[in-house]
Amino acid sequence: MCGETEEEKIRVDIIENQVMDFRTQLIRLCYSSDHEKLKPQYLEELPGQLKQFSMFLGKFSWFAGEKLTFVDFLTYDILDQNRIFDPKCLDEFPNLKAFMCRFEALEKIAAYLQSDQFCKMPINNKMAQWGNKPIC
Repeated sequence: MCGETEEEKIRVDIIENQVMDFRTQLIRLCYSSDHEKLKPQYLEELPGQLKQFSMFLGKFSWFAGEKLTFVDFLTYDILDQNRIFDPKCLDEFPNLKAFMCRFEALEKIAAYLQSDQFCKMPINNKMAQWGNKPIC
C-alpha cells in the first residue's frame, strides 16, 4: 500500500507530506481560541489548497496513480473533515468529489459508513473549538 513503481512511491511521499501540512492547518484553526476570527482566512485560502490536491490527482483514480495506497486513506480523511467544515468546498473540484465517491464505494468502507458504528463526528477532542460534538 506504499506504491510499487518508483513514480508511485514518489507520489505517495509527496502527497503524504502535503496531507499532513494541510491537516495541521485545520487542527490549528479548530483548537485556536481565536477560531471565529481565523475562520474567514482559512475559508479564503481553502480553494487554493484544494486546487493543489485536484491538480496533483489529475485524471488518476488514486493519489499514487491507478492503485489504492495508504495516502488515499489520509487524503480522504482530511478532505472529508474539510467537507464537514465547509460542505461546498469540493464543489469546484469534480475530480476530488469523484475520488471521495470512489473511496466511499470501496466495499469495506461502504459497509462501515452504513453501519451503526459510524459517527461523522467528533473529529477533535473536547478542547477543540470546532469538531468536538458527536454526530452519529
